Amino acid sequence: MIDHMGIAVSDFAASRSFYLSVLAPLGFGIEYEPAPELTGGQRACGFGRDRRPQFWIGEGKEPVSGAHVAFAAGDRASVDAFYAAALAAGARDNGAPGLRPHYHPDYYGAFVLDPDGNNIEAVCHRPE
Repeated sequence: MIDHMGIAVSDFAASRSFYLSVLAPLGFGIEYEPAPELTGGQRACGFGRDRRPQFWIGEGKEPVSGAHVAFAAGDRASVDAFYAAALAAGARDNGAPGLRPHYHPDYYGAFVLDPDGNNIEAVCHRPE
């Protein structure tokens, strides 16, 4: 349903570094970082894989806090690695890795708050 999405950040350099660290365990990296003259003078970058940026951060407008973004993980170990990388990068805990059976029996997720207070999640829907 969703092709890509983006959020505004208050400190582009810090958020770029944060998301590089946090998304690496899930296999995502920066796929495109346009020159500021192509984005109205604002810095931006798109994270994804296979030359397809799907999650964008950018400076400019007032950051929105309270957004929720869930990234797909291939397995539970990747969810655990995401959580550890996020905490090491300065995220605040918002739900340690574990099963969330109230969503469905195999829902394994971890939640952190990014530097702007957005709820960032990694989730695996596969059993074990």
